[in-house]
Amino acid sequence: MKKRIFSGIQPSNVIHIGNYIGAVKRWVESQNDAEKENIFCAVDLHALTVPQDPKMLRERTLELMALFLAVGLDPDKSILFVQSHVTVHAEGAWLLNCITPEGWLKKMTQYKDKSAKQEIVLTGLLDYPVLMAADILFYDTNEVPVGNDQKQHVELARNIAERFNHLFGETFVVPEPLIAEAGARIMALDDPTMKMSKSMAHVKGHSVNLLDDPKDIERAIMRAKTDSGSEIRFSKDAEKAGVNNLLTIYQVLTGKSQEASELDFANARGYGDLKKAVAEVVISATEPIRNRHKEIMTDRAELERIMRVGADKARVISEPRLADVKRKMGLILP
Repeated sequence: MKKRIFSGIQPSNVIHIGNYIGAVKRWVESQNDAEKENIFCAVDLHALTVPQDPKMLRERTLELMALFLAVGLDPDKSILFVQSHVTVHAEGAWLLNCITPEGWLKKMTQYKDKSAKQEIVLTGLLDYPVLMAADILFYDTNEVPVGNDQKQHVELARNIAERFNHLFGETFVVPEPLIAEAGARIMALDDPTMKMSKSMAHVKGHSVNLLDDPKDIERAIMRAKTDSGSEIRFSKDAEKAGVNNLLTIYQVLTGKSQEASELDFANARGYGDLKKAVAEVVISATEPIRNRHKEIMTDRAELERIMRVGADKARVISEPRLADVKRKMGLILP
């Protein structure tokens, strides 16, 4: 039996190079694995945990779906859809809410971090890990490709699945987080001690977005923070975090090993050579994506058709599991 993979990205901002390396690039590779069935989603309901401009959210959702296609996700090989187009997600989240202890949610690291920065904390911010659990569990997901920062949420989904199975009998598959060995956590260019974040996309020099102009990409990478040294190698030393981050981007996009990546800079004159090389590989990797994205966005009707087909495929998988959960919880099915 094929392993089922589920993952999603919020349409809150354009995908940056960290999202691409840590998640989306791996999605493209995964869909060519005959032993896996892949489901990828634009999780627009998750975006509502913070205030959104409705018109902007709709546009960004379309842009994200077009970007899925532009990076190489194939709707004939993977199921691609918009989260809110399949009501199982919202309905299933409510059912899971009713068996999830409040204390589990308040322990979530991201909730603590994000809520501390907000004057008014919306309920959705506390509860969105349960929605994420519903995203995963109602598709009998075996593996969830995530970055290290999302591992805790997959662990919560596992806990919810195990609790439901204990209360109502074997129902949900208990999923496993799937974290890449290289590039799972790309750091910010302006501060390599923090992860590159979509919420910081407005800050110049923080990240490189997949749809950025080549000149902007080069400018951001050439200004990336490094240190006062000159040795170009992978290191766990905190002061080498900037160099390590640039080397990681270079390694993943070239497909080389750590050793081979370091050898490429054995005769480098300094960090300027490293930054120039990283800028070149990033521009080379993103240029076909930008061009393809422009083409796709010119045909909205086809894009909307692909979204409808994907949602239909998603319902075929998730709706029977929802009915099973309702039945076991004592609800009368129509």
